Amino acid sequence: MKSALITGITGQDGSYLAEFLLSKGYKVHGIIRRASTFNTKRIDHVYVDPHTPNAKLFLHYGDISDGEQISNIIYNIKPDEIYHLGAQSHVRVSFDIPEYTSNVTALGTTRILETLRRSGNSIKFYQASSSEMFGSSPPPQNENTAFKPRSPYACSKLYSYFMTKNYRDGYNLFACNGILFNHESPRRGETFVTHKVTRGVSSILAKKQDLLYLGNLNARRDWGFAPEYVTLMWKILQQKKPNDYVMGTGETHSVKDFVEKTFSYVGLDWEKYVKIDPRYYRPTETDDLIADCKKGKKELGWSPKIRFDDLVKIMVDADMRTFGLEPIGEGDEIIKKKFPERYWGTD
Repeated sequence: MKSALITGITGQDGSYLAEFLLSKGYKVHGIIRRASTFNTKRIDHVYVDPHTPNAKLFLHYGDISDGEQISNIIYNIKPDEIYHLGAQSHVRVSFDIPEYTSNVTALGTTRILETLRRSGNSIKFYQASSSEMFGSSPPPQNENTAFKPRSPYACSKLYSYFMTKNYRDGYNLFACNGILFNHESPRRGETFVTHKVTRGVSSILAKKQDLLYLGNLNARRDWGFAPEYVTLMWKILQQKKPNDYVMGTGETHSVKDFVEKTFSYVGLDWEKYVKIDPRYYRPTETDDLIADCKKGKKELGWSPKIRFDDLVKIMVDADMRTFGLEPIGEGDEIIKKKFPERYWGTD
């Protein structure tokens, strides 16, 4: 039985990846931060007491800012694969806490790579890189596009990207970068713009709020469906040789497009409810990201099933249910039709 260690297992991607790997028969270990309140709601539905016979999901307290602690976990578990998803991942917040972002998002990767180098074990390593690293480089972006980061978060991810390449080249580690463009789901953090919009619409429908405050509506992103993207992480580590891949839908839409589609789906005029708040603007903006993923499609044999309109409907239906509203249902039908497997659920 293969085993995997996931940093950031309680996040959107980590929870979907845990479900996917469990469905593949893996023994899955996850690192979580110790806190006074439980923060495991995204994985509670797959967690069982580790003392239960045949338990396959195990959680370990740790923090990627603590190199000794991370080393001990890796040495004790000896996983076949490590999926490094943990980070301070909010771009706007990274401008407010750049030092913390660098310590966690950049140096956290180095701590893991150095542990792998010293261990001498043949552990495959996946680094969750980001399309934000491309910054101001004109679209479309692929593996040969110049990196021009426009935020502390993007700079930190770029450091991790090159450290992963450096350890692969210098120490012959099976270390890969997945540069996955924006991917969303009902499990997306509520401060990220897509979920902020779909949750805001549902809250307005439920009479819990009157207006939705946003920042730059002109930024354009390549948005996909997160559960599809975790299969890519796994596919990347199943290749014969380590490599780096850019992956996305190949389509770009503005934040304004997302807002319009969301409000239109529930029959509301977005202009009556959306207000611009300068506090949500970034000091430096990344304007237009769109993936050119020819290499990945050819070598990994992957193409997305969920497109932009589908994504909006899936997220709105889930948020309406959260607010006690009857969902419109088109998003639920898309899930049932395209992803009948249990782990693609929208809970």
